[in-house]
Parts: sequence; structure tokens; C-alpha cells
Amino acid sequence: MGESRFSAHPIVLYGFVLLMASLAYWILEWRIIVSQGKQSRLKYAVGNDWKGRFSMLCYLIGIMLAFFSQWLALALYLGIALLWLIPDRRIERSLEHDIKR
Repeated sequence: MGESRFSAHPIVLYGFVLLMASLAYWILEWRIIVSQGKQSRLKYAVGNDWKGRFSMLCYLIGIMLAFFSQWLALALYLGIALLWLIPDRRIERSLEHDIKR
């Protein structure tokens, strides 16, 4: 992106790569839940996975936004990265709850 002086196309491509990575994670999570059945511990742990769905939505918005404002799109990508730096303790709490039972 630096060599192109942050033009729209590399930022769109970067957003697309981020979107595909989050989609791959969602598919992996979904396949694990399906393989574990209706009483899936992972399904109980992640719930509706608002963080994952929100990330994919923001990546889509960032891709569209990159054609109008590259800096806002990059700020959105950075915001999602910072969101994922906050530890997600859902799975850990679920395992602790199972141990206490």
C-alpha cells in the first residue's frame, strides 16, 4: 500500500483479504459446531458470535468506503484489529463452567 501511496485498489484488496480470513474463521467455527451436534460446547461458548459477524460487516463497509476515503477504510480496519486485541473469554468461561458442574 505504501508504494501506491494508499490508492483505493490496494486498500480494497487488503479489505478483501481480511474479509476472506474472517469468513474462513466463521466457516471453521460453524463446521466444528455442526460436527459436535446440538449440545455443542463451542456453540454454547460463542453464542451468536457478534464479534465475528460485526467484523465481517465492517470489512464489507471498509471495502466500499475505500473507493471514497482510503483513510477512513484503513481506520475501520484498524478499529476491528484493536477490537480483536481485547481478550475474548467466552470459550474460557464455558470450560470453567463445565468444570464446576
